[in-house]
Amino acid sequence: MDFTRDALLDVYRRMRTIRSFEEKLHELVGAGKIGGFMHLYAGQEAVAVGVCSQLTDDDQVGSTHRGHGHCIAKGVDVAAMMAELFGRTTGTNRGKGGSMHIADVEKGMLGANGIVGGGIPLVTGAALTAQVKGQPHVAVGFFGDGATNQGQFHESLTMASNWKLPAVYVCENNGFGEFTPTEFVVPVKDIADRAASYGMRAVIADGMDFFDVYEKAGEAIALARAGEGPTLLECKTYRFYGHYVGDATPYRNKEEAEDWIQNRDPLDLFESRATEAGIVDSDALRTVDGEVAERLRVAVESAESDPLPEPGEVLTDVYVRYE
Repeated sequence: MDFTRDALLDVYRRMRTIRSFEEKLHELVGAGKIGGFMHLYAGQEAVAVGVCSQLTDDDQVGSTHRGHGHCIAKGVDVAAMMAELFGRTTGTNRGKGGSMHIADVEKGMLGANGIVGGGIPLVTGAALTAQVKGQPHVAVGFFGDGATNQGQFHESLTMASNWKLPAVYVCENNGFGEFTPTEFVVPVKDIADRAASYGMRAVIADGMDFFDVYEKAGEAIALARAGEGPTLLECKTYRFYGHYVGDATPYRNKEEAEDWIQNRDPLDLFESRATEAGIVDSDALRTVDGEVAERLRVAVESAESDPLPEPGEVLTDVYVRYE
């Protein structure tokens, strides 16, 4: 295993932060402290961290409606994210974006996106910009299995392949498009098979295994950065919560869900591999758990007391305004 102790602890800290952040949001929504739909990323941590831990701030990421994990993995400040969810001026978007529009361009996070597949053309444009300017940057688009039935998916991948853009398209195949099992609406067993129609490289990774995602994403990112064109990376994963907080998940097989959660938890799998390799021990990981919990406690406490935007600011910090 070609990782230092500090590198593994950093990976675990990101994964644990995502999990704890989402668990805390589940609690806050249930208590009525945060309103609106909340789509939680718990269970898919290995994908976001496996990909984003190999990117720089200059590399750009486009996200989804389930975007908290991508934001945290890309380095967006957790306290600012929490403030955004509380609608406070100290939020990443001054309290005006909310869960599905968190963005931080300084970190290369182009934003979560409430439109299914909406981030795919954004990263395609970012990749084209990097190519035209001769910059050694890579753009990564995250999207779910359902987005591969959208027109912008096909259009963007066709363009990226034709022009050999420095992009990586990461399909987080968690088995469901909202409440519909993927096999009901996608005619191929593997989403990766669709890449052949674009003449694009395709790889399948175990989305619950950080090390497998890291290895395969790393190769795709390196090829893109070297001018060898895009890759479609399909990560087979599973979300531990429903489509949104409050979803009773009657459409999921209970035994199947329990098997994924109990036996395929990406944090547990990571800990097993890392400790068995003798690079880190469980005590060090429990220390990280405590540090993350404290960081989130402070973030929530601050967010609850931070100021709300003034009504007069409704037309500031927006891209389009009507007079």
